[in-house]
Amino acid sequence: MLIPFSSYQVIFYVWISIALFVFVLLLKIAAPYGRHSSAKWGPLIDNHYGWLLMELPALAVMIFFFFHNLTIDNLAVELMIGLFCLHYFNRTFIFPFRLRTRGKKMPLLIMFSGIFFNLSNTFLMGYYFTHFANYGTAWLTDFRFIAGLCLFFAGLWINWKSDNILIHLRKRTETDYKIPRGWLFSLISCPNLMGELMEWAGFAILCWNMPALAFFIWTAANLIPRAMAHHTWYKNKFEDYPPERKAIIPYLL
Repeated sequence: MLIPFSSYQVIFYVWISIALFVFVLLLKIAAPYGRHSSAKWGPLIDNHYGWLLMELPALAVMIFFFFHNLTIDNLAVELMIGLFCLHYFNRTFIFPFRLRTRGKKMPLLIMFSGIFFNLSNTFLMGYYFTHFANYGTAWLTDFRFIAGLCLFFAGLWINWKSDNILIHLRKRTETDYKIPRGWLFSLISCPNLMGELMEWAGFAILCWNMPALAFFIWTAANLIPRAMAHHTWYKNKFEDYPPERKAIIPYLL
Protein backbone atom coordinates (compact mmCIF):
# COMPACT_ATOMS: atom_id res chain seq x y z
CA MET A 1 0.00 0.00 0.00
CA LEU A 2 1.39 3.39 -1.03
CA ILE A 3 1.77 5.86 1.85
CA PRO A 4 0.78 9.43 0.79
CA PHE A 5 3.52 11.98 1.36
CA SER A 6 1.28 13.92 3.78
CA SER A 7 0.89 10.78 5.93
CA TYR A 8 4.62 10.15 5.68
CA GLN A 9 5.26 13.65 7.05
CA VAL A 10 2.98 12.97 10.02
CA ILE A 11 4.88 9.75 10.76
CA PHE A 12 8.15 11.71 10.51
CA TYR A 13 7.10 14.34 13.06
CA VAL A 14 5.72 11.75 15.47
CA TRP A 15 8.98 9.79 15.21
CA ILE A 16 11.02 12.94 15.92
CA SER A 17 8.85 13.68 18.95
CA ILE A 18 9.54 10.19 20.31
CA ALA A 19 13.29 10.76 19.82
CA LEU A 20 13.14 13.94 21.92
CA PHE A 21 11.29 12.06 24.67
CA VAL A 22 13.90 9.27 24.58
CA PHE A 23 16.69 11.86 24.78
CA VAL A 24 15.28 13.29 28.02
CA LEU A 25 14.71 9.78 29.40
CA LEU A 26 18.27 8.66 28.65
CA LEU A 27 19.66 11.72 30.40
CA LYS A 28 18.10 10.30 33.57
CA ILE A 29 18.60 6.54 33.00
CA ALA A 30 21.74 5.07 31.40
CA ALA A 31 20.82 2.44 28.79
CA PRO A 32 21.76 -0.87 30.48
CA TYR A 33 24.31 -2.38 28.10
CA GLY A 34 28.08 -2.37 27.90
CA ARG A 35 29.60 -1.09 31.15
CA HIS A 36 26.12 -0.14 32.33
CA SER A 37 24.63 -3.61 31.77
CA SER A 38 22.46 -5.04 34.53
CA ALA A 39 20.47 -8.24 35.07
CA LYS A 40 17.77 -6.08 36.67
CA TRP A 41 16.52 -5.35 33.14
CA GLY A 42 15.55 -8.94 32.45
CA PRO A 43 17.06 -11.93 30.57
CA LEU A 44 20.52 -11.45 29.07
CA ILE A 45 22.22 -12.48 25.83
CA ASP A 46 25.90 -12.67 24.95
CA ASN A 47 26.77 -9.16 23.80
CA HIS A 48 28.50 -10.33 20.59
CA TYR A 49 25.33 -11.98 19.34
CA GLY A 50 23.20 -9.23 20.82
CA TRP A 51 25.02 -6.67 18.67
CA LEU A 52 24.70 -8.86 15.56
CA LEU A 53 20.97 -9.46 16.00
CA MET A 54 20.35 -5.82 16.88
CA GLU A 55 22.13 -4.35 13.85
CA LEU A 56 21.30 -6.98 11.22
CA PRO A 57 17.72 -5.74 10.54
CA ALA A 58 19.00 -2.31 9.45
CA LEU A 59 21.38 -3.86 6.95
CA ALA A 60 18.82 -6.39 5.67
CA VAL A 61 16.02 -3.86 5.21
CA MET A 62 18.26 -1.35 3.43
CA ILE A 63 19.61 -4.03 1.09
CA PHE A 64 16.00 -4.86 0.22
CA PHE A 65 15.37 -1.21 -0.68
CA PHE A 66 18.65 -1.09 -2.61
CA PHE A 67 17.47 -3.84 -4.97
CA HIS A 68 14.08 -2.17 -5.22
CA ASN A 69 15.85 1.06 -6.22
CA LEU A 70 17.68 -0.71 -9.06
CA THR A 71 14.40 -0.69 -10.98
CA ILE A 72 14.33 3.11 -10.58
CA ASP A 73 18.00 3.54 -11.54
CA ASN A 74 18.94 6.52 -9.36
CA LEU A 75 22.70 6.65 -8.82
CA ALA A 76 22.56 9.18 -5.98
CA VAL A 77 20.18 6.98 -4.01
CA GLU A 78 22.32 3.91 -4.66
CA LEU A 79 25.36 5.74 -3.26
CA MET A 80 23.41 6.89 -0.19
CA ILE A 81 22.18 3.37 0.49
CA GLY A 82 25.73 2.10 -0.04
CA LEU A 83 27.10 4.46 2.62
CA PHE A 84 24.41 3.36 5.05
CA CYS A 85 25.20 -0.30 4.38
CA LEU A 86 28.94 0.31 4.78
CA HIS A 87 28.37 1.45 8.36
CA TYR A 88 25.98 -1.36 9.20
CA PHE A 89 28.04 -4.11 7.60
CA ASN A 90 30.83 -3.18 10.01
CA ARG A 91 28.41 -2.93 12.94
CA THR A 92 26.79 -6.28 12.15
CA PHE A 93 29.57 -8.61 11.03
CA ILE A 94 32.89 -7.05 12.08
CA PHE A 95 32.62 -4.85 15.18
CA PRO A 96 30.80 -7.35 17.47
CA PHE A 97 33.35 -10.10 16.94
CA ARG A 98 36.35 -7.84 17.46
CA LEU A 99 35.16 -6.98 20.97
CA ARG A 100 37.30 -8.43 23.75
CA THR A 101 34.40 -8.74 26.16
CA ARG A 102 34.41 -12.38 27.16
CA GLY A 103 31.42 -13.17 29.34
CA LYS A 104 29.77 -9.75 28.86
CA LYS A 105 26.04 -9.74 28.22
CA MET A 106 23.29 -7.32 27.29
CA PRO A 107 19.61 -7.41 28.24
CA LEU A 108 17.26 -8.82 25.61
CA LEU A 109 15.21 -5.68 26.22
CA ILE A 110 18.03 -3.57 24.80
CA MET A 111 18.48 -5.89 21.83
CA PHE A 112 14.78 -5.76 20.95
CA SER A 113 14.69 -1.99 21.48
CA GLY A 114 17.62 -1.69 19.06
CA ILE A 115 15.84 -3.91 16.53
CA PHE A 116 12.74 -1.71 16.72
CA PHE A 117 14.85 1.45 16.36
CA ASN A 118 16.72 0.05 13.35
CA LEU A 119 13.64 -1.30 11.60
CA SER A 120 11.73 1.97 12.07
CA ASN A 121 14.51 4.29 10.95
CA THR A 122 15.59 2.09 8.05
CA PHE A 123 12.06 1.64 6.77
CA LEU A 124 11.41 5.41 6.88
CA MET A 125 14.63 6.06 5.00
CA GLY A 126 14.33 3.24 2.49
CA TYR A 127 10.70 4.07 1.73
CA TYR A 128 11.63 7.70 1.09
CA PHE A 129 14.49 6.68 -1.21
CA THR A 130 12.29 4.42 -3.32
CA HIS A 131 9.02 6.39 -3.33
CA PHE A 132 9.70 10.12 -2.83
CA ALA A 133 13.37 10.83 -3.60
CA ASN A 134 14.01 12.96 -6.66
CA TYR A 135 17.78 13.26 -7.04
CA GLY A 136 19.34 13.98 -10.41
CA THR A 137 22.96 13.31 -11.32
CA ALA A 138 23.67 17.00 -10.62
CA TRP A 139 23.14 16.27 -6.92
CA LEU A 140 26.47 14.40 -6.86
CA THR A 141 28.31 17.69 -7.48
CA ASP A 142 26.13 19.76 -5.14
CA PHE A 143 28.05 21.35 -2.25
CA ARG A 144 25.77 19.68 0.29
CA PHE A 145 26.52 16.23 -1.09
CA ILE A 146 30.28 16.81 -1.21
CA ALA A 147 30.48 18.46 2.22
CA GLY A 148 28.27 15.79 3.77
CA LEU A 149 30.31 13.03 2.18
CA CYS A 150 33.54 14.47 3.61
CA LEU A 151 31.98 14.76 7.07
CA PHE A 152 30.60 11.22 6.83
CA PHE A 153 34.00 9.66 6.05
CA ALA A 154 35.78 11.82 8.64
CA GLY A 155 33.33 10.57 11.24
CA LEU A 156 33.64 6.99 10.02
CA TRP A 157 37.43 7.14 10.33
CA ILE A 158 37.25 8.64 13.84
CA ASN A 159 34.68 6.04 14.89
CA TRP A 160 36.67 3.09 13.57
CA LYS A 161 40.02 4.31 14.90
CA SER A 162 38.53 5.03 18.33
CA ASP A 163 36.88 1.60 18.43
CA ASN A 164 40.21 0.02 17.53
CA ILE A 165 41.98 1.83 20.38
CA LEU A 166 39.29 0.82 22.88
CA ILE A 167 39.29 -2.81 21.72
CA HIS A 168 43.05 -3.08 22.18
CA LEU A 169 43.10 -1.54 25.65
CA ARG A 170 42.72 -5.01 27.13
CA LYS A 171 44.23 -8.36 26.23
CA ARG A 172 41.90 -11.16 25.17
CA THR A 173 42.08 -12.70 28.65
CA GLU A 174 41.35 -9.42 30.47
CA THR A 175 37.95 -8.08 31.43
CA ASP A 176 38.74 -4.93 33.44
CA TYR A 177 38.20 -1.45 32.02
CA LYS A 178 41.13 0.92 31.57
CA ILE A 179 41.51 4.63 30.93
CA PRO A 180 42.02 5.24 27.18
CA ARG A 181 44.78 7.76 26.54
CA GLY A 182 46.20 9.71 23.63
CA TRP A 183 44.78 11.00 20.35
CA LEU A 184 41.23 12.37 20.73
CA PHE A 185 40.90 10.57 24.05
CA SER A 186 43.03 13.35 25.55
CA LEU A 187 40.13 15.74 24.85
CA ILE A 188 36.95 13.66 25.26
CA SER A 189 35.89 10.40 26.84
CA CYS A 190 34.01 9.10 23.79
CA PRO A 191 35.57 9.98 20.42
CA ASN A 192 34.02 6.78 19.04
CA LEU A 193 30.57 8.21 19.73
CA MET A 194 31.57 11.64 18.45
CA GLY A 195 32.73 10.00 15.21
CA GLU A 196 29.42 8.19 14.79
CA LEU A 197 27.54 11.44 15.45
CA MET A 198 29.65 13.12 12.74
CA GLU A 199 28.90 10.25 10.34
CA TRP A 200 25.16 10.67 10.55
CA ALA A 201 25.35 14.45 10.55
CA GLY A 202 27.27 14.15 7.28
CA PHE A 203 24.77 11.62 6.00
CA ALA A 204 21.87 13.96 6.81
CA ILE A 205 23.62 16.77 4.91
CA LEU A 206 24.49 14.70 1.82
CA CYS A 207 20.97 13.25 1.65
CA TRP A 208 19.21 16.48 2.61
CA ASN A 209 15.92 14.73 3.34
CA MET A 210 13.57 14.15 6.27
CA PRO A 211 14.41 10.53 7.20
CA ALA A 212 18.17 11.18 7.18
CA LEU A 213 17.56 14.13 9.51
CA ALA A 214 15.39 11.92 11.72
CA PHE A 215 18.15 9.32 11.83
CA PHE A 216 20.66 11.94 12.93
CA ILE A 217 18.30 13.24 15.64
CA TRP A 218 17.73 9.71 16.91
CA THR A 219 21.49 9.07 16.87
CA ALA A 220 22.10 12.23 18.90
CA ALA A 221 19.27 11.32 21.28
CA ASN A 222 21.02 8.01 21.99
CA LEU A 223 24.72 8.89 21.80
CA ILE A 224 24.89 12.20 23.67
CA PRO A 225 23.31 10.81 26.87
CA ARG A 226 25.41 7.65 26.51
CA ALA A 227 28.62 9.65 26.22
CA MET A 228 27.67 11.67 29.29
CA ALA A 229 26.92 8.45 31.21
CA HIS A 230 30.31 6.99 30.14
CA HIS A 231 32.06 10.19 31.20
CA THR A 232 30.45 10.12 34.65
CA TRP A 233 31.26 6.41 34.97
CA TYR A 234 34.93 7.01 34.15
CA LYS A 235 35.19 9.81 36.73
CA ASN A 236 33.54 7.69 39.41
CA LYS A 237 35.62 4.59 38.71
CA PHE A 238 39.07 6.16 38.28
CA GLU A 239 40.36 8.69 40.81
CA ASP A 240 43.09 9.76 38.38
CA TYR A 241 40.73 10.32 35.44
CA PRO A 242 41.89 13.45 33.55
CA PRO A 243 39.63 16.31 34.76
CA GLU A 244 40.10 18.37 31.59
CA ARG A 245 38.31 15.86 29.38
CA LYS A 246 34.79 16.47 28.16
CA ALA A 247 32.28 13.75 27.27
CA ILE A 248 31.72 13.94 23.50
CA ILE A 249 32.45 17.43 22.11
CA PRO A 250 35.96 18.83 22.77
CA TYR A 251 35.99 21.83 25.13
CA LEU A 252 32.18 22.03 25.19
CA LEU A 253 30.27 18.93 26.35
